[in-house]
Amino acid sequence: MPEGGRGPRGLRSEVVNNIRIDWDVPIVMDDGLILRANVYRPDNDTGRFPVILSHGPYGKDLAWQDGYPSVWKVFSQGHPEAIAGSTNVHQSWEVLDPERWVPDGYVLVRVDSRGAGRSPGRIDHWSPRETKDFHDCIEWSGIQNWSNGKVGLAGISYYAVNQWQVAAMKPPHLAAICPWEGFNDFYREMSHHGGIYTSFMGHWYDLQIKIIQHGLGKRGYKSRVNGELASGPNELPDTELVKNRSDLEADYWGHALDDDFYRARTPDLSQIDVPLLSCANWGGQPLHPRGNYMGYMNVGSKQKWLECHGLEHWTHFYTPYGQALQKQFFDYFLKGAKNGWGRRPKVMLQVRWPGEKFVARGENEWPLKRTKWTKSYIDASNATLDRKAPTKAAKISYNGMSSDGVTFMLPPATEDTELTGPFAAKLFVSSSTADADLFAVVRLFSPDMTEVTFKGTVDPHTPIAQGWLRASHRKLNKKKSKAWQPWHSHDEHQPLTPDRVYELDVEIHPTCIVVPAGYRLALTLRGKDYVWPGAKDSDTQFKLSNFAKPLTGCGPFLHDLEKDRPAKIYDGTVTLHTGGKRASYLLLPVIPGRRK
Repeated sequence: MPEGGRGPRGLRSEVVNNIRIDWDVPIVMDDGLILRANVYRPDNDTGRFPVILSHGPYGKDLAWQDGYPSVWKVFSQGHPEAIAGSTNVHQSWEVLDPERWVPDGYVLVRVDSRGAGRSPGRIDHWSPRETKDFHDCIEWSGIQNWSNGKVGLAGISYYAVNQWQVAAMKPPHLAAICPWEGFNDFYREMSHHGGIYTSFMGHWYDLQIKIIQHGLGKRGYKSRVNGELASGPNELPDTELVKNRSDLEADYWGHALDDDFYRARTPDLSQIDVPLLSCANWGGQPLHPRGNYMGYMNVGSKQKWLECHGLEHWTHFYTPYGQALQKQFFDYFLKGAKNGWGRRPKVMLQVRWPGEKFVARGENEWPLKRTKWTKSYIDASNATLDRKAPTKAAKISYNGMSSDGVTFMLPPATEDTELTGPFAAKLFVSSSTADADLFAVVRLFSPDMTEVTFKGTVDPHTPIAQGWLRASHRKLNKKKSKAWQPWHSHDEHQPLTPDRVYELDVEIHPTCIVVPAGYRLALTLRGKDYVWPGAKDSDTQFKLSNFAKPLTGCGPFLHDLEKDRPAKIYDGTVTLHTGGKRASYLLLPVIPGRRK
C-alpha cells in the first residue's frame, strides 16, 4: 500500500515513521454507538501480532506536548533517556508510544472512550456502561486479521484503573494486564480518603476532561500527526456538551458513604484471573498506590507480580527500566517468549533512600513475611515516639484547621533502618465538636533537623507516607481489618460526643524508606493537608498546567472543600491522649537485614 491511502472499508491508512496507522477505525458497541480507534501496527499485511489496548478519555490524537506542556517539559528535560530514539509525535498522555512498541512486533490500539476525543456519546467515567465498552473493544481487537488473538492492557492512572474493572469481566481475548499506578476502590482511594472528600475530581474534570470532550470541533486541539481535530469535526454548543457528560463532582459529592454507586464501579478483584504486573509508586499518596497493593494481594490470578518504584507518576512507564520490564512481561504472555520472566521475583522493589536513591531487590510476597511490626508509642508529655509505652497518662491539644498540629519524634536512628510496607496508627482522641478530621503524616528529618522530602507522583516535595480519617467514620469492618491495615466500613456517620475520648485506627498507605543512621522519623497529627515548609514561600511553589493550584506537598489531592469541612465543626480543639490505658502508637513495618 502507498505511504498514504485508504485501508479496509475506505478508512484512512498511512505509514508514518515506518508504522502503519489506521485512523479512526470504527468499533461498534452493543447499543449501536461507534467508538473510534487508532490502530498502530507493523506495515505487514499478512502478519498477526499481539495487541496492547488502551481505552480512555484523554484523547488518542491529543499530543502530550500540547495537552500537558508543563509536564512534558519536566519529563523530557529531566529524563532525556525516556524520549531518546523516538520522534515523540505519537506521544499521548499516559499511554504507550507506538514508535517503541510496533517495531518489536506489537499492534497498539488506542480507543477514545464514549464521549471523548473523536468518539461520540455521553461521558460517564468508570461507569458499567464504559466498562462494557472496554470489554467489547478487547473482543474486537482479538479477532482482527492483524491480531494473534491475545490482547494485553497497559497504561497509567485512568488507563490502569479501568484495567481492574474490565479484567474482572473476563473478556475471552484478554491475556495479560499491567495497571501502572491506578486505584481500584472508588470510595477509599478516589473520592474520600478516610471519609474526607477530595476536591481533586472537580479540578481534574475541568482541566483534563472537558478540554478533549467530543464535540469541541475547532475549539479543541489538532493532531500533530494528521492535522485532524482531536475532539472530532462536529462543533456542539455548550448546552449540548453539558448534556453529554456526567456531573462528576456532583455524582461523587452526592454519595458521602460507600454505597451502591461506588460498588457498581469498584471491581471484584477476586474475579481477575489473567497474568498481572501491578506497578506501584512509593510517592503516590493518596490517589493511586493503595490500589496497586490491594490489586496484587486480592486478584485471583495465579501468575501475578508486584513492582514498586519511585519518582514521578509518568517517569518509569517510559524510561528504559520501565519499558524493558513491560516488554519482558508482555513478550512472555502475549508472544510466548522464553525470556525468563517466570523466574522473576514475585515482588520487585526499588528500595528508596533519601536523595532519590533506589536499590533493586526481589521479594516473595507483600507485605514482606519477615516484617517486624514495631509499635512506636506516642508520649504527649514530651512530644516523642518511643519503643516503650509511657506509663503516665498525658494529653496534648491543637486546633483542627487553624494550626499545623502536633509532631512527635523518634530519637536519631542508631543504624540504617528500612521501613517497607503498610503503616498504621492507633490514636485516642477527643474533640470539642461533633467530629474531627485526622491527617497522619509520617516524616523524615536529617541530623540538622531539615525535613527530607521525596518526589511524589506529581509533587516534588512529598513526605514519607500519609493517612486520613474522619472520626465519625471510625467504624471498622472487623473481618477485613488487620493490625497493619484497619478497614473502615464507611457505611454510617457516628458523630462524636464533645470531649469524650474515642479509640481511632488510622490506615497509612504503604511506602518504603531507609532511614539512615542519625536521621529521625516523626509523626505529625493535624487537621488539614500537609504542606511542605518550603512551599510557604510563593517563589518556590511548584506549578503544572493541568492542575488548578500550586503543588505544595500533596499534589492536587487536597481535602479543602469548605462545604465538606465547615470550620465550626472541623476547626475545633482536638486532643490526643497517650500513656497508661490509652496507648497511642504508630505501627512501623521494620525490615530486618538479611543474613549473609
